Amino acid sequence: MAFAPMGVITPAVGRMASALSRLTRHGGSAFPGLVAERIDPGFLSRTLDRLPCGVVLVSGTNGKTTTTRMIATMLEELGLRVFTNPTGSNFTRGVVSALLGAVDLRGRLDADIAVLELDEAYAVRFVAQVRPRYAVLLNVLRDQLDRFGEIDHTADLLGRVAAATTGVVVLNREDPRIAALASRAATGVDVRYFGLEDRLRTLFPSDDDMHAGDGTDTADAADVADAAEPTGRTGAGRLPADVTLASVGDHEATFMVDGVESTTDVRLEGVYNLFNACAALTVVRAVMRELRSTDRIVPVSHGPGSGTETGTGIGNGNGNGNASTSVASPYDDEIMRALSTVTPAFGRGESIDVDGTPVELLLVKNPMGFRLSLASFPPQGHDTMIAICDEYADGRDMSWLWDVDFRSLRDSGVAMVSGTRAWDMALRLDYDEVPIGDVDTDLESAVGRFVRSSPGTPKHLYCTYTAMLRARSVLSRVASVADAGVGR
Repeated sequence: MAFAPMGVITPAVGRMASALSRLTRHGGSAFPGLVAERIDPGFLSRTLDRLPCGVVLVSGTNGKTTTTRMIATMLEELGLRVFTNPTGSNFTRGVVSALLGAVDLRGRLDADIAVLELDEAYAVRFVAQVRPRYAVLLNVLRDQLDRFGEIDHTADLLGRVAAATTGVVVLNREDPRIAALASRAATGVDVRYFGLEDRLRTLFPSDDDMHAGDGTDTADAADVADAAEPTGRTGAGRLPADVTLASVGDHEATFMVDGVESTTDVRLEGVYNLFNACAALTVVRAVMRELRSTDRIVPVSHGPGSGTETGTGIGNGNGNGNASTSVASPYDDEIMRALSTVTPAFGRGESIDVDGTPVELLLVKNPMGFRLSLASFPPQGHDTMIAICDEYADGRDMSWLWDVDFRSLRDSGVAMVSGTRAWDMALRLDYDEVPIGDVDTDLESAVGRFVRSSPGTPKHLYCTYTAMLRARSVLSRVASVADAGVGR
């Protein structure tokens, strides 16, 4: 009796598990991945290893989801078929679940390249099965200390990702712990950087900047700074960056791309997303360089009736694991145009219209992210709600709230505080003398009352990850809430 190969069985069983999960409302979006991992442990590597352009892995403490969305959208705009995990299910099991929904009945994935967001810890498990061709490592901040322990442990996890990458490692030169990971890249792997112009650096403090003078990890910070030399945080000794953020305006940004200034309109919200765009631009340019260097025909979207272009051998590395001299990409104009089409990822500056009132969802999960959100979305003329939960996906330790300065909310106040840790948040606001309208631990009820209050007044809803998912669920009952997929 002949048996069907696993490449046929696994997709079928995965679809059955997905249908069962939806029917019973148990198991979550990763449940089919759990089933597939149990019956076919090789499914992930077997499927992704077939991709002609490999895998782009995105990881770091802040900005993974938005950066992944930017990379995937830009590559699609440039004509590549892209597989991604757009829901933010950034564990290996979540990636497997997403794959099960994308492969055909023979287990084949119709894609040229995968762009995947991975949680810092699960990224290590992923690279043990699949070696990415490209890795984008964004930053290291104190986040979910109950899961990751100290910050240098998180940096080590990302270092293992850098060591497993086979083609190009993209690093944030402004974060000394990330910049130091260049030494972990294998021989022959190209290391490239993204960064900031000096005048913007104060908007994006590193973890050490935020804890300077508080007695936290001073010895480790000094060691990291030494290890990261010659980054230098300012001046001529800085590492060369392929892309730097030069200035920001009202839905407009200027980037220095290989020393050439380029300005584009952007639909993204928040200055932090524009810094993430530097990382996305750097890796997209690396992908396009590699395609041209192998003389592959690369489709490029120029609008209706556009054709294709053929690459003519542009080198993309110096073979020693150090930053190589960049070569201007003939696709830079197209890449910038593609960036201008990217919309915010769900919950990351996403605006939902509730009967004519815009409600912006702002994910917060660590001190830097919360600080940058407060700076990017001034409270004047808006009602503000903060929802803090402490489920596993949020991290149990909420002590990081005490590292956030909430004084910018004093004049406007906070209309509603909710979530499982609502009273902890209320206490923190009280210490900064921020007036509070109401505290309600019933998040669904609180969101409903908040969005219906003072009709016409725009609203900011700051929330941790699980609070954001619950808030979107409430809003979906009274407004049109977009899917979490890639694109417009």
